Amino acid sequence: MENIEVIDKLSSFYKVFGDTTRLRILNLLTEGEKNVGDIAFILSMNQSAISHQLQILRISDLVKTNKVGKTVNYSLSDDHIKVILKYGYEHILERGK
Repeated sequence: MENIEVIDKLSSFYKVFGDTTRLRILNLLTEGEKNVGDIAFILSMNQSAISHQLQILRISDLVKTNKVGKTVNYSLSDDHIKVILKYGYEHILERGK
């Protein structure tokens, strides 16, 4: 039987992946923990824009933080995110043939 509450949560979860910047951040974080400045530099974006997207990712439990002194580092919340990205990429690349 269909569980509407779970389906609604899943819909919200997948909507977070619908933004190019958020996907770029998540992809970058598959390589390991990074701070806002590092992410902004690597993606050639301003820190304010990155911070805004990281806030959305954090609220959605896709990233977690680790404070080291005054620096806040971000990483993927768990390995499920890597798997979701991996299968998404594989699906797109397979369909592109």
